Amino acid sequence: MNNVVIAGVGKYIPSKIVTNNMLSQIVETSDEWIVSRTGIKQRHITTNENTSDIASKAALNAIHDSNIDVCDIDLIIVATCTPDMYTPATACIVQKNIGAKNAFAFDLGAACSGFIYGINVAKSIMVSNDIKKALVIGAETLSKSIDWNDRSTCVLFGDGAGAVVLSLSENEGILDVICKSKGIKWENLTIGAKDLTNPYIDEKIRMNPYLNMNGSEIFKFATVEIVSLIKQILKDNNLSLEDIAYIIPHQANERIIQFAAKKLEIPVDKFYINIDEYGNTSAASIPIAISEMSEKNLLKKGDKLIAVGFGAGLTSGACLIKWQNN
Repeated sequence: MNNVVIAGVGKYIPSKIVTNNMLSQIVETSDEWIVSRTGIKQRHITTNENTSDIASKAALNAIHDSNIDVCDIDLIIVATCTPDMYTPATACIVQKNIGAKNAFAFDLGAACSGFIYGINVAKSIMVSNDIKKALVIGAETLSKSIDWNDRSTCVLFGDGAGAVVLSLSENEGILDVICKSKGIKWENLTIGAKDLTNPYIDEKIRMNPYLNMNGSEIFKFATVEIVSLIKQILKDNNLSLEDIAYIIPHQANERIIQFAAKKLEIPVDKFYINIDEYGNTSAASIPIAISEMSEKNLLKKGDKLIAVGFGAGLTSGACLIKWQNN
């Protein structure tokens, strides 16, 4: 069996909602300003859970949806740019939390493109090693990496986790994946690590531990990349936009999605959008959207979907999916 299908989906969203009006009490902003520029009305923020906690809850929901035993999981990948700690991997903590004793586990860092990268890596490992079940999770607690005095970034991001169970199958599922990186532009979106310091250097190299973003450069990159990736994955698979039931974009900014729809000459309704409720949850945004669409019964068996992401690195990726989870 050389095919990999999505056998289950799940999400977990922290209960604390922070509205735009609530943010206006912290920084100089307004609901009208945020909505008009981003489409975001609110975001969910964790109050007592770290990345491994919300990842574990999303994972258990996906496992329940797939109707398998947690011990059937052979591989766990957590895509995140906000891990609990440098080491161990958040995925190993998730393994312990959910009791997936037969899995091997590791993290993957590709920021907002992380879930797409994770699907690509998991599929490759599964097919080449005859691994039958894998768990791919996108999980972020971006609230701990935000400077809450910086209105250009604190209004954009939220916390959350989404997960899928992948299974080897005779049926078509993950049809194609494209992953790209443009490291020459890495400085446009960063979250710094610890300062570089030791007894043998003259002057420490200071790192900014907060998310720092060149918004205009990211917007330009995203608007070009999302259109290019969709066109490429369609061409590579001899498909047209009419063959696609939904495009599931990374939820970064509603204006990026509107721009892409205009460039592709399709209705914006072809894109699934939930940024108004969750904000930008980085690697979690696409699996959260897929889970939500499944819950709403929007996806039918045989539907072809394109998931497309872009973010820090700068990274980007697209995934062509044939939906089988019904």
